[in-house]
Amino acid sequence: MNTFQDLGLNKDLLQAITDLGFTQPSEVQEKAIPILLGAEGDLVALAQTGTGKTAAFGFPMLEKIDLDSRTTQGLILSPTRELCLQITNEMKLYGKYCKGLNVAAVYGGASITEQAREVKRGAQIIVATPGRMKDMISRRLVDITKIQYAVLDEADEMLNMGFKEDITDILSHTPADKSTWLFSATMPKEVAAIAKNFMHNPQEITVGRKNESTTNVSHEYYLVNARDRYQALKRLADANPDIFSVVFCRTKRDTQKVAEQLIEDGYNAGALHGDLSQNQRDLVMNAFRKNQIQMLVATDVAARGIDVDDVTHVINYQLPDEIETYTHRSGRTGRAGKTGVSMVIVSKSEVRKIKSIERIIKRQFEKKEIPDGIEICEVQLMSLANKIHNTEINHEIDKYLNSINQLFADTTKDELIKKFFSVEFTRFYNYYKKTKNLNVSESSQEEQTHFDGKNSTRYFINVGGKDGFDWMKLKDFLKEQLNLGRDDIFKVETKDSFSFFNTENELKDKVLEHFTDFKHEGRFVNVEVSENRGRSGGGRRDRKGGKRSGAKRDREDRKGASNNRSDKRRTEGKSKPRRSNSGDFASSRPRRSRR
Repeated sequence: MNTFQDLGLNKDLLQAITDLGFTQPSEVQEKAIPILLGAEGDLVALAQTGTGKTAAFGFPMLEKIDLDSRTTQGLILSPTRELCLQITNEMKLYGKYCKGLNVAAVYGGASITEQAREVKRGAQIIVATPGRMKDMISRRLVDITKIQYAVLDEADEMLNMGFKEDITDILSHTPADKSTWLFSATMPKEVAAIAKNFMHNPQEITVGRKNESTTNVSHEYYLVNARDRYQALKRLADANPDIFSVVFCRTKRDTQKVAEQLIEDGYNAGALHGDLSQNQRDLVMNAFRKNQIQMLVATDVAARGIDVDDVTHVINYQLPDEIETYTHRSGRTGRAGKTGVSMVIVSKSEVRKIKSIERIIKRQFEKKEIPDGIEICEVQLMSLANKIHNTEINHEIDKYLNSINQLFADTTKDELIKKFFSVEFTRFYNYYKKTKNLNVSESSQEEQTHFDGKNSTRYFINVGGKDGFDWMKLKDFLKEQLNLGRDDIFKVETKDSFSFFNTENELKDKVLEHFTDFKHEGRFVNVEVSENRGRSGGGRRDRKGGKRSGAKRDREDRKGASNNRSDKRRTEGKSKPRRSNSGDFASSRPRRSRR
């Protein structure tokens, strides 16, 4: 492997590299830096997050810009405020010996006037988020018509976040003869389109394979019943006492709910999602970087820009809707040459997704078992023993030794050890001694009956495609209305004017009661138990056993729903009040000691 000296960097940059403690370039740096230092041209670099991409484009840009000029010569676009600030700070560290260097950060959530003033002071390099950059261009607060280098960092992330139009508009204000350097973890068709439209014969380098996960991350999945997902998360945390993790959920609501449950159960946790203010996001991220939060529960969008090198685990509490997103999730661990673990908690219906992810990331998942209570007690006990063994003695305790020795004068060494460790061990033992095994066999009868329909109820609902619902939107609608987990609703099938769905039998009363006299956008929504237990060939049968035609069935359903409402209006009493949708988050788990 080459050294940084071999890559052709100048002495100012090499001195900064020495100060930062860098010894040898990473693979992406070794491949990209010589190309970017050479002839002007475009580059597409595919590499996972955490592989040193900022230095890969940062050093060449600092080498090439004219520090004597106050004209903006380099533009770096990044998807989030956090990443924008991180790149800005790193560029300043790389260029600490570059006299006259000015790097300006342009991002939302801060004073646009102050940022414009910083740019006008003579920023040779601007690091920006697309939204704020477009805003400053439209207000003529920044001039990028003379830039020589444009970097699209985390290009796939920016496009996933909906910045395609902003990026296109920003690049239209830049010179046609500039050099464009595109860095991305994956290469979806949208990124390829950007490369085609704004780059000319770009060179391409790939660290690993396209969309492939880094070799520093191992991948595991745990198969449980959907209703045991949270309990599985807690056991995985307890089985890894020194965990420092990002826990991914699909929605903002689930993210907040899981974080609140973890906090209530004594874990050092925090939530990161789009409903938080910028100040709240900053407080959470600062606590996470300082290890004051051990479990950061986040949505995919909010987590973009998290760049903390010491994350030990990524836990997929729910798999992402887009399989490619898993690559970015797992890239939050195993950074800067360290190893990490990506865990996935799945129900039986999601196991097939694991195979799809394996094909994309070119890595195999290992199926592992959720540890039982005794295993967790043993892990916690030995973790405490190791911490005590490695603790430096505070000799301020010496003056209390006589009193302590008198208290334990009649206690043997073994008894003393047992008493000391029982304080921690007993908490976990009492909690876990009667807990059940959470693991599910892929062929277990319990889970199989769930999907065969023998342990579930099938419902008819009088909304469908004409009402703007496909199966996924209807599933999300029902989940939100009933305050259920995504896996609690299954076998969703939508027709033009009606649909079907299933839940477990134990939820039947809750479903029927919630949709009593229920209106959605001014229309009564009727839910009733369907006699059709199959998934397709649907249709409820009439009393003679024959299937009703679609048109006739729809007319009868609407008429029936209307008659039902008339009957209810004629009754003297009102319908029973709905049950509370709020879950009981209380837990009997022992409070974890704050670390």
